[in-house]
Formats: sequence, structure tokens, C-alpha cells
Amino acid sequence: MRSTTPADLAIRPRDRRFGRGAALGRWWLGGDPVATAFYNALSVTFPKGEALFVESVRAFRDGAPPRLAAEITAFTRQEVMHSREHVAFNRRVADAGYDVSRLDARVDQRLDLLRRKHPIVSLAVTMALEHFTAILAHALLADPRHLAAADPESAALWRWHSIEEIEHKGVAYDTWLHATRGWPRFRRWSVKSRVMLLVTRNFLVDRTAGILDLLRQDGLTGPRAWARVAWFALVSPGMMRGILRAWGTFFLPGFHPWRHDDRALIAAADRDDARPEPALAA
Repeated sequence: MRSTTPADLAIRPRDRRFGRGAALGRWWLGGDPVATAFYNALSVTFPKGEALFVESVRAFRDGAPPRLAAEITAFTRQEVMHSREHVAFNRRVADAGYDVSRLDARVDQRLDLLRRKHPIVSLAVTMALEHFTAILAHALLADPRHLAAADPESAALWRWHSIEEIEHKGVAYDTWLHATRGWPRFRRWSVKSRVMLLVTRNFLVDRTAGILDLLRQDGLTGPRAWARVAWFALVSPGMMRGILRAWGTFFLPGFHPWRHDDRALIAAADRDDARPEPALAA
């Protein structure tokens, strides 16, 4: 299968910093503990998870076509900066009074298991999770309700991250196509589909557990907490319900992340969130 990544796509690392020196309110997203916990639980996974993504694609860079090799380099630079900014954000989450150690330990456990397997497994997981992050990013940018009431610096961080996740959404998939170029098409489809189902199961279980852990620290427990999380995810604003169709496209024959070209969406978001990048030292 051939890549459908646009020939004129530019993956541009944007070196930006958010919220330095500013305290983060405990419920920084409109005073809503559930919405805040949703994003906080996601953010805890990013620094170590994105380090794995970088390892996974770089393991197959040797021998890649020049364009793909260059995209892997740009992907790496973007992901390194995402990790840096989410480390800073997570530190502010901890400073707001949350204990994220159990969430962090779960990430370590998942990554330790994965790193014991063949590198092609890590690449397949990266490919599946990159589709997840891209469709979540699209939903976040397409519907202003998601961040309308957020702390401005936090909202800018999440929009910046979303722009770049969409921009590089084809890199892991194209690396997978390159790494498995000698496989029969059915084998490639079968493996990637089974991996996506497992990744989806683990994503939903782990992120739900993380959200409930954070809510427990706010005194929200039991059926009430579960009901509020379900309402947030599935009804209003309903991001998880909203991505269901895009998630399902992953299983279709001929799927590629750039079958849906959403560069206009990220260009508009990029213009809205433009800010000066740090000056290079003389």
C-alpha cells in the first residue's frame, strides 16, 4: 500500500512554552473537576509515551526513503517539545495538589511490558496511538466548546499540541508501511487491527482509572463519579462519542490518516494561536 501523505505537507516544529511561572488552578477548565481530570490524566501519559513513539519510529529510519526519514526527524523534534511542555504542565498539576504517582506508575508498567517485545510491536502500538491522538486533536480543534472555559495558557498548550499531532499524523503509519513492505496485505491489516483493539481497550481502561483517581482526590467517588465521567465523555461535550466514526475508519481497507485532509483546520488554529517563538541565542 502506498502512502497518501500530501506531497506538499510541511511538518514544522513550533518551539513554544506555556504557563511558565504561573500557578495552575486546581480545576483549571471552567471550574469543572471532571473536565480538568480528563485532560490532566491524558497529560500524565504524554512525556513517557511520546518518548516511546520517538524510539519506535526511529528504530526503522535506517533505509527509509529520504522524505520519510526527514519526516521522522521533524516528528521527533515535535514530540520532544511536547514532552517538555507536558512535563511542565504535569508539574503544575502536582503543585495544584494532585498526586499523579499512581497514574505515572501505570504508564511505566505498560511501557515496560511493551519494550520487552520486538520493535515492530512498539511501532504498531505507536501507529494506533498516533491515530487516537490525531482524532482527539481534530475533535478538540473543531469544537471550541472543549477549551472555551479553560485557563488561557493551558488552552493554548492543548491547541498547540493538537495542531502538531494532526500535522504529523501520517509519520508512524508511513513508517509502519515501510517496515512491513514485505508483508501480505491481509497480514498487515490483521496485525494492525488487533493492535488497535488492544490499544483501545487499554486506553479506555487506563484513562478512566486515572480520571477516577484524580476525582477521588476531589472527593468525587462511586456511582456519581462514574456518571459524571460518562456524561462528559459521551454526552456533553462528548468527545469520545464524537471520535467513534473516525476511530472506525482505521479498520477499513485502504485506510491512511491523510485520507482525511484537515490541514485547513490546523492552519486556522495556528493563525489564531500564533505567538513568538523563543529567539535563538547569539
